[in-house]
Amino acid sequence: MKTPYQSSVDQVLADQQVTIDAGLNSQTVKNRLAEVGPNELTQGKKKSMLARFLDQFKDFMIIVLLVAALISGVVVHEWADAAIILAVVLLNAVFGVFQESKAEEAIDALKEMSTPNAHVRRDDQIMTVPSTELVPGDVVLLEAGDVVPADLRLVESANLKIEESALTGESVPVDKQIGALDESEVGIGDRTNMAFMNSNVTYGRGVGVVVATGMATEVGRIAGMINSAEETTTPLQDNLSQLGKTLTVMILVIAVIVFGVGLWRNSASLPEMFLTAISLAVAAIPEGLPAIVTIILALGTQKMAKRNALVRKLPAVETLGSTDIIASDKTGTLTQNKMTVEKVYYDGQLHDAIDPITGNNPIMQIMNFSNDTKIQEDGTMLGDPTETALVAYGETKDFDLPNKLAEMPRINEVPFDSERKLMTTIHQLANGQYLWPQRGRRMNCSSASAELSIMIM
Repeated sequence: MKTPYQSSVDQVLADQQVTIDAGLNSQTVKNRLAEVGPNELTQGKKKSMLARFLDQFKDFMIIVLLVAALISGVVVHEWADAAIILAVVLLNAVFGVFQESKAEEAIDALKEMSTPNAHVRRDDQIMTVPSTELVPGDVVLLEAGDVVPADLRLVESANLKIEESALTGESVPVDKQIGALDESEVGIGDRTNMAFMNSNVTYGRGVGVVVATGMATEVGRIAGMINSAEETTTPLQDNLSQLGKTLTVMILVIAVIVFGVGLWRNSASLPEMFLTAISLAVAAIPEGLPAIVTIILALGTQKMAKRNALVRKLPAVETLGSTDIIASDKTGTLTQNKMTVEKVYYDGQLHDAIDPITGNNPIMQIMNFSNDTKIQEDGTMLGDPTETALVAYGETKDFDLPNKLAEMPRINEVPFDSERKLMTTIHQLANGQYLWPQRGRRMNCSSASAELSIMIM
């Protein structure tokens, strides 16, 4: 059986028993949701509060301190020392559990906030539903700024670009198309007719049919591997464990030597020398070390929290300090993946971006109308960095794009393609004529000129 990316659009629609225009009906959605379950990633089994508390005592140094407290109280009868050691150990455990619980709550809150809604076609209507309610066969509508809610086989694409760095590591958006791929084995990054869950639409529009949800998606497979991965210790935990073992051996050796020398010199009786050796061993154990380490790590988590970084487990703070080399792709990581208009060519001359220009200048219409940037309610812009730079430039020149589009709505478009090297939009004017701006590919928002034209018909 062919995979979705190997199948034609008609074959995918037939396999999912759906039509693009109508979508699924409510009863089919209900049946499929009961069959495959909600469209969400399964988390690993969460530990109870008691299990987290007991995990804090698995450290070798903590075990040594517990043994020391037991010996101090039962053998040496130093109940004050035993109480102090137990208090330090319990305080360390409580603080560790508190930090983990606080981080878990914050992560859960972020997950709830990040659960996207999806625009779907069902029962011959376009509606917005929570992404968790999507089922295979749902027809999903995508536009710039959307988070892809499930794995989709694309059936329509209008200059669609999707950023898939979470799956491929490549920060450059991928141009999408709808044709079937003939190869039998195609990597995720080369499946240009697919849209994957949790990737981001950066440009254009498209329509896709859901072919996988939840743990059956590509992201779900990664989540499954993470859930099944074994926990590893950090360098700090390894070093503290080794230190604890070394100190324990040294203390026991010294205690045995003191015990033997005392008996050889007849300094005291056998019971007295035994208590002396035990007292020396307990006194030599650094009971303050775990508390000091916990306090230092806690301070580190607070500093990272101020920079919006959540730390689930205290020892993880130290891992960054043990990092020698960070390999990172520049675009979107070390840089912000943003562009700014520096110079604009119009009226036969090259102008600086700071030069005055009226909002009625035709070049302002070309920049803003032949553009798929989406302006959010909070003023942020979503879209291709080049296009958002043009809209941002228009804002600095008092070009009110939403109002202009209300006056001259877009009624049709010819998306940019590699052959024309142009994007064209058609706008309805109040007098019945049509505005036809075109923006060429050689727009350079750093320092160069642009290829622009405008027609009124």
